[in-house]
Formats: sequence, structure tokens, C-alpha cells
Amino acid sequence: MSVLIKKEGILTTVQDLGRTGFRRLGINPGGVMDTTAARLINVLLGNDENAAVLEMHFPSGEICFDRPTVFAIGGADFGAQSNGLPAVTWKAYMAEANTSLRFSAKASGERCYVAVRGGFRVPEWLGSKSTNLAATFGGFHGGRLRAGDSIDTRTEPGLSPIDDHSFISPSLIPRYSRFPTVRVVIGGEFDRLTAKSQNTFRNENFVISMNSDRMGFRLLGESLNRVDPLEMVSSAVGFGTIQLLPDGQLIVLMADHQTSGGYPRIADVIKQDLPLLAQLGPNDKVAFHPVAVREAENISLEFERNLSLLKTAVRLSAIT
Repeated sequence: MSVLIKKEGILTTVQDLGRTGFRRLGINPGGVMDTTAARLINVLLGNDENAAVLEMHFPSGEICFDRPTVFAIGGADFGAQSNGLPAVTWKAYMAEANTSLRFSAKASGERCYVAVRGGFRVPEWLGSKSTNLAATFGGFHGGRLRAGDSIDTRTEPGLSPIDDHSFISPSLIPRYSRFPTVRVVIGGEFDRLTAKSQNTFRNENFVISMNSDRMGFRLLGESLNRVDPLEMVSSAVGFGTIQLLPDGQLIVLMADHQTSGGYPRIADVIKQDLPLLAQLGPNDKVAFHPVAVREAENISLEFERNLSLLKTAVRLSAIT
């Protein structure tokens, strides 16, 4: 079966959790901006958590299922309607043949995800189905989805049926807001900041600028100053690395980040709080709260344990 793009959105792409193992060649992982949303709705549907999903920005267009399909929506709330009836986030739905899925109004967040039972069938590039827009590879012909495009979906052999009334517990859903406090681990060059700038980073708020995209979010706030003007040798960076730019402002590297950079690495956003950043847009605010590495690890382990419980519950519901 397939999903037809009846009306294209401003930016809809096929993404998964990204391609790994190629940073040494200068190829970034890419993938979904909100990994938690993609993982949760895939697990809810009985899919592998790395199955490809649609990442949508508002306005999001309209898609049509040509056959009966179980689907789920996660991340931002764009006022989804399935054949005119509300389709809320974090819940599984059964769509009949020729059902249209529309998105009428943005209630919260910036990136909405749609998963279907069995996942989307697109070719892999370097082990991933994610769209790399800069390289024009991966996903659906390396680009955004446009009106008239048709994406095949797949049903894995032995994939058990799923209750279309299944939903995800609120305890697993990220606490999205337009002004989150994001936890970070202090970076290798944090001590290059003056004492005043270190205090500013810990206690002041920053605004997401208009000059932000999937590569990085530029932040606006009080300028931060370095103790010395020494240049750095380029070093490895990752999703969530916060760097200090020459003008004293900060940038948070996002899913399509480069693999290395020569700006001071002030901090790194912990894995479980990256979705809070991913759902921010221009003029939203963010504050940073440093935590120890051990605390960041414990937060991640707790989420993984809870996700394992969800996987078990989905398997058991399929049996019964």
C-alpha cells in the first residue's frame, strides 16, 4: 500500500533516527529532530523504533492512505483531522481506505511526526532512510515531499495486529513548552568564559532567533565573553552541542549539524531534553540548567526503562 501526498506542506521529509558511523568521513547523522516523538509512536504501533516516519512543519499539507492503515501522530500538535474527525497526538488510529489526514491549526510545537504500522518503504543510504537535504540523498529521492508523491509502506512479516485505541502514557511524553529549562552538561571550553559570562549562561534566558534551522538554533541574549581570544583547532561536535560564536552569541547544533567545529564548546544538551529544543521556534525562549554527567546518564536510563515497559505492553496487547 502507499501514502499519497495530496497537498504538500512547507517542509515534509522522510526521516528515521539517523545514519551513524560515518562522521569520520564528514557525513553527519541527520535524522529526526525530535527523536523521542519518533521512537514513541513507532513503538506504539509495534514498529522497530528506527522505522522511517514523516517529519512535518506547519502548514503541513494533506496525505491520503489508499488502504486501511494504523497510524499515530507525535510531537507537535497541528490539529490533525482524519476524514474530518480529530486525531490527537500519542494515540493509535485505524484509518479506512482513502482516508485523508489533514492538519488545520498549530496548537503547539514546531515538528509533527506521522508513523504508520510497518513503516515507510524508501531506499536506505548508508544504512539510514533519513533525508539529507544538503546532499540530496536518502528519504524520498533526497528531497522534501511534494504534491503527487506516493510513498510505499510496508507490513513486516509476523507483525501482530494492534489495538487502534492504544495510547502513550503522559509520563513518557516530553514536557514541551515555549520556554523550557533545558538540562546541559558543561563543555570542554566552558572555563574559557569569564566568570560573569559563566554566570550569565547559568542564570539568564535566551531567545531562538529567526536564523535557525535543522542545522542549528542561533540564540539571542546577553553577549558572552572569553578570557582569551585564542583560536581553537576544530573538534568533534554533536546534536545538542552549544558553541560560542565570535559575536558573543550562542548556537545549539541540531540534527543536521556539521561533524566538527572550531568554536568553543560551552555545553551539551542532555539527550532527553533535545526534544524540548526541537519543538521550539523563532522568538521562543530557553534557559539552561547544568547537571552532572551521572545525573544525565540516570535520566536517560530511566527513560529507556520506561520505553522498554511500553514495548512489553504493546507486545502483550497484540497477543491478547
